[in-house]
Parts: sequence; C-alpha cells; structure tokens
Amino acid sequence: MKKLILSMALIGATTLAFGQKKVVRSAEKNFKSGELTTAMAEITAASADPETSGDPATYLLKAKIETKMFGSDSSNTESNLEIGKGALATYMKAFEMAGSDKAAGVGKEVYTDDLVGVPDNLRPYSVLTLKNTAFDKAIDRYNENDLEMAYHFFDLAGEIDLTDTTIHYNAGYLANELEMYEEAKRHFRYLFELDEYNKLNAYYFMVQIQSGQDKDPDGAYETVMAGRTDYPDDKILAEYEIQLLLQLNKMDEAMAQIQEALKTDPNNASILLRSGYLKEQSGDIEGGLADYKKAVAADPSYFQGHYYTGALLLEQSVKLLNTLNDMSDAEWEKQSPIIGKQADENYKEAAKYFEQALALQPENTEIMAILFQINTRLKNEAEAEKYNKKLIELKGPNWMEDGE
Repeated sequence: MKKLILSMALIGATTLAFGQKKVVRSAEKNFKSGELTTAMAEITAASADPETSGDPATYLLKAKIETKMFGSDSSNTESNLEIGKGALATYMKAFEMAGSDKAAGVGKEVYTDDLVGVPDNLRPYSVLTLKNTAFDKAIDRYNENDLEMAYHFFDLAGEIDLTDTTIHYNAGYLANELEMYEEAKRHFRYLFELDEYNKLNAYYFMVQIQSGQDKDPDGAYETVMAGRTDYPDDKILAEYEIQLLLQLNKMDEAMAQIQEALKTDPNNASILLRSGYLKEQSGDIEGGLADYKKAVAADPSYFQGHYYTGALLLEQSVKLLNTLNDMSDAEWEKQSPIIGKQADENYKEAAKYFEQALALQPENTEIMAILFQINTRLKNEAEAEKYNKKLIELKGPNWMEDGE
C-alpha cells in the first residue's frame, strides 16, 4: 500500500511538472502570436513555480516577452522605460543562472546578434534586441526634443553595451546638456577605455565639466594630460593645458607650454593672449601689450584680444596720471601737460580697441560704459552722449548708479 501511495505521489508530481512546462510552452506561443498580456501572466506564474523557476530558459522567455512589450509601446514614457529596465534585469538573471557563458546554451541566446530590419518573427529577441529598441526610442525622443527621456533610453542601451561609441557619446552629450554632470562623465569615461575611438570631443567635454561645474582644476589637468598623451598635436588640448596651468598658478610651466605652442602655431590668438597675460602678470607690461596686439592682428574677430588690449592701455593711462599725485607743485606744473598728453594718447588708442570689441558684441553695456568714460575724459562730447543715450535705452536713466 505504501508503495502504491508513493507511486501515486510521483505521478502527481510529474503531472504538475508537465503542467508547468505546458504553461511555459503556452507563454511562448502567445509571445510569438503577439498575445503579450496573456504570455506575461503565464510566464510570471511559471517563474514563481518551483518546478520551472530554476530553469534559465524560463527567464529568457520572460525577458523576450518584456522586450516585445517594451518595443510595442510607442509612448516612450517613463513607464515604458521601466519595462525596458525590467527586461534587462531579467536577461541578466537568465544569463547568470546559465553560468554567464556567452558561448553556449541560454547564455549564448541572451547575446544572439539582433537582426535589425528583418521581419519581427525572425528577430531573436535577445538583449541586443533590447539595446537596439532602446536606441530607436532614444532617437524618437530626441527628434521630439524630449531630451531627458532621450538620455534615459540611450543610457539603457549603453548599459547593455559599454563599447557602443555612438550610444555613449550621445548619452554623455545629452547628460551634459541636461546638467547631469556625473552621468555625463560616466559615459565619457566608457569612451576613454576604447582604444580605436576618436576621443577628442569626450576629452573636451570632460575638461569643461571638471574645470567648470566641478571646480576641480587638478582633475581637469589630469584629463588634459591623458588627452595630450593620446593626441599630442591637438591645439585645443594644448590651450586647455595652458589655461589650467594658469588656473593652478603654475606660471613657469604655463609660459614654457605657451612658447612651445607658439613654435608650431605662431598666429594662435588665444595662446598669444595667454602669453600676454603671463607677461603682464610678471611685470613685463610692454611685452604683454605687444602680445595682446598680436592676438588681435592674428584674429580681428577675437573679442578678448580687443578687450585685453584696451584694458591694459587704460591701466597704463591711470598709472601715468597717478604719478602726478606724488609730485610737488612745481613738478606737477611741469609734468602735468606731458603726462596728460601721454595718458590721452593711450585713451585714444584704447577707444579704438573697445570700439572693435563693441562691434563684435553690440549689446555689451560694460563696453559702452567704458567708451562713455573714455570719451568724457577726452572731451568728445558727441561720442560720450551717443553712448549715454544707448545705455539709457538699454539700462534706464540711472545706469551710472548701477555700478557702471
């Protein structure tokens, strides 16, 4: 009798096991026919049952169903994204249960190449199908100017493939635009790991984030030096290096890099400007002024070149006039006309550079105020009034009280 009871129990267990496998087969049939809600209910039940929950193929099928549900929903919203994330988690569970082996069995199926463009019934619905679907959704959201969701779909696709340069550059770019700087840096770092990829733009973005938002010039300098190792002839990275050396107060190193850069690029306006700045800071005012003027000559549309040249000429004028304060009355009477004339010559020359700067930035009220002050000093009443009227128009009648 006991043997009979045991046999009946075994028959019951076998019947139950076959029953659950039948549910899995039904889920697969409904998956293929597009009855996704029914397929999902069936595979969820199978994945919770002890008889089928230990089979990685159960989770592979569940991931396929989730992927198809993800792709069939064109809303591309946050809730749709969550389905995609769930599919990725299910694929990874199936892969781990199968021994994390991409070369055989379920693990191989998880990473089967996706056949983009073929009829739906021929697609493998692997994790790479999920990646491609997420990429398409990211493009859709980007084209609709929904940058935040575009980023998240790119991010999902990138989590699947850390070597896809298009995905990670797009994700990094969008994260930077959205001021998600830690996320941007994460994606750019993936790109730095890829030997054959042109990483220049990734280096540019990373340096800008570290030196700007992060206020980490040391980290930015390390990134620049890594970039210069990869791209020793890149002029933009050379400029960043000089800029960061100045920021880090490494003046001697900065000047050495400037001189080296000017050997190969003598008409680089921004490097000439930095050379002028270093000379000015070291007390070589004439050398600094000469380099500022060279920067303007190299690039007449370089606003900073005009501004720095004009500002240094103004500073020289003020210093000249201040020397009169320490003179005796007799010396003042003798030197005042001479020094005043020298100062006025500097004012006139400065005005020309500031006029060019204003032509490049016509709404720059700071430059207008400077030109008003210069022309007032030079008794050019008509010119001074011209700038006064413009400033009243832009800033109101009390513009002088606003700090300008």
